[in-house]
Amino acid sequence: MNPAGRMTATALVLATAGGLLYATAVPAAAAASCTSPVFKRQFFANTTFSGTPKKTDCDSAIDQNWGTGAPVSGLPSNTFGVRWSVTRDFGSGGPFTFTASARDGMRVYLDGVRRIDVWKNGSATVKKTVDVTIPQGRHTLRFDYVNWTGAANVTFAYTPRTSATHDKVKPLAPTGAAVSYNSATGAAKLTWTRNKEMDLANYRVYRRLKGTQYGSKPLATTTGTSYTDTTLPRTGAAYYYEVRAADKAGRVSGGSSDKPVTTIDRTPPAAPFVEWDSCPADQPYAAPQLVTTAKNAADIVRYEMQRLDAATKSWSTVYSGTKGAICDTGYRADGSKVTYRGRARDAAGNWSAYSAATTFTTPDLTPPAAVTGLRAEYRSGVPHLVWSPVTGAASYQVLQHDPATGGYIDARPAGSPSTMTDVVPRQSAAVADSYRYAVRAVDAKGNAAAPVEITLRMADRPEAIPAFTTTASRFDEGVMIAWSSVDPWTVDERPLPTYKIIRTDTATGETAVVDQCKPFTSVDQPLTDPDTYWTWAGDDAPLSARKQVNGSCWDVQGESETTYEYRVVTTDRYGRVSQPGPPATTTTPDTRRPAPVENLTAERVPLGVRLTWTP
Repeated sequence: MNPAGRMTATALVLATAGGLLYATAVPAAAAASCTSPVFKRQFFANTTFSGTPKKTDCDSAIDQNWGTGAPVSGLPSNTFGVRWSVTRDFGSGGPFTFTASARDGMRVYLDGVRRIDVWKNGSATVKKTVDVTIPQGRHTLRFDYVNWTGAANVTFAYTPRTSATHDKVKPLAPTGAAVSYNSATGAAKLTWTRNKEMDLANYRVYRRLKGTQYGSKPLATTTGTSYTDTTLPRTGAAYYYEVRAADKAGRVSGGSSDKPVTTIDRTPPAAPFVEWDSCPADQPYAAPQLVTTAKNAADIVRYEMQRLDAATKSWSTVYSGTKGAICDTGYRADGSKVTYRGRARDAAGNWSAYSAATTFTTPDLTPPAAVTGLRAEYRSGVPHLVWSPVTGAASYQVLQHDPATGGYIDARPAGSPSTMTDVVPRQSAAVADSYRYAVRAVDAKGNAAAPVEITLRMADRPEAIPAFTTTASRFDEGVMIAWSSVDPWTVDERPLPTYKIIRTDTATGETAVVDQCKPFTSVDQPLTDPDTYWTWAGDDAPLSARKQVNGSCWDVQGESETTYEYRVVTTDRYGRVSQPGPPATTTTPDTRRPAPVENLTAERVPLGVRLTWTP
């Protein structure tokens, strides 16, 4: 804004450079031409804008308040006119808002068409706002202001409407795109001409490989007019760039013209890898091969494979040529080790890195030694097969003898690692007095050692099998304890196991035996104690149905409202006692009776007897 003071020798001109406004002083005689988007301003000593202007200069913004004085030297304080005009490129155009305010007369024109008209002598400032759609390209704005009497003030601004609701016009595609490539650094620099849109938000740079389409995600976003791509792959491939402009409403222009770049190939192929494979039939045994990777395989023109000398630790080239797979017969298939590495070269002369050194063991058909120290260890009544690790064994087989077929079946539990040397073996569905197992070591080549056998007899167990689940729930008079246990006996085996319930006060640690539970051979047959019973599948049920038996007891002897922990102890038919089973905790109900009433008296009253007592 130029306040139009008493400047006669020079005037300020505002111009743009790199998107910024800067000011420079120019002679008054040359001020009749102002650089867009700066307004040319003319002062007239009349209200009809006739004759030669008293003064012409440049004004960056229309925002003046001259009060009751003359705006410039040579003009009266009343009955004068000021005209601002500018011609600029609006790019793609779009919706704008004209906002003007003045005391006395003001008119706004777009390409000679009047858009605001407030033309009267007034004593107050009048404000006027209109929405205008400006077409694409260059257009001229003119603002006329007159002051007839009194104070003089005036403002005017034109601004784009940037909401997506109003702005339906995409920016123009950027022009002047150019690209340069630095073969030393591998970077590409893209430049373009700044757009004319007033609501421009940023530029979006896109890159594509030749033969492909541009993606939806830009490579970069910038507010400048250049971008340097330092991520361009140096593979010798051709790439294309384009630039799109985005406005503040989120609308994106079409792309600029494609600008190609052909990169310098400085990317070596991926390192090959060495794998062991069978050689053709004319070779005596399997041999290693150098195998290419899929990346740039068509561009590879030469391969090299080397073998390590185990004695001198030096590498020697055993092959150099165009084939990607060769046979090396320079070793002996005696179980010894041999180490190789390889590399590849592309057509541009780029050698890959050497592959990782890969060591192979020549064919070896010798099985590992048999396992030693095979034994059964019982833990809480559960048998564990345990043996000492075997040198060279990659895994172990745990097998169970099947009397029906005379063969062996897998006895290792599902999901257990085959390298474990401590295994709880699975048992067949058929219940037996003894189980026969075999363990053998297997090496990485699949060679199996001789099996080592062991027999587990049920009568040899050091203790009975405990209950595996326990629950405790209270009812009106006490607590019901229920449990489940494994049934490992046949029909003819008697006597059956007994169960003892251990009750512990969780607050004091005091322990007591609740009951002695003995199973009967019929379903739900009560014991001598009517508060105890035991259920099981029954003699006529198949063995597979008698895998699990359930028992329960009632505890009505515990203290009222006391928290107890219950555990079940099993005594097997050999008199051996198990460890206590898992705990179950609950609190007994309130079973304490209230005290009797005291001081009960009776007296005769009309029509009856009155009873009284102390609460």
